[in-house]
Amino acid sequence: MNLYAIFAIYVLFWVISAFVMLPFGIRTPDETGEVLIRGQADSAPSNFRPGMVALRATLMSAVLFGLYYANYVQGWVTIDMLPGFHAGR
Repeated sequence: MNLYAIFAIYVLFWVISAFVMLPFGIRTPDETGEVLIRGQADSAPSNFRPGMVALRATLMSAVLFGLYYANYVQGWVTIDMLPGFHAGR
């Protein structure tokens, strides 16, 4: 696997991880006791911290990519092991 493929796959893991991490830790103004501004949606977050989302996504994607790469190198699970998929056909 070349460096461009490693980078591209890691970025994909990071983006997916970021979307998974977005809803964690978010509180609405109703939960925090803040007053809504006119025109503000009830579900709008009052404590969104993009830095924390990026940190969590980076940690999660590093772990997931590490598992992916270890499987790539070690061959723990291959396409031939999955039911219904056969690389020879």
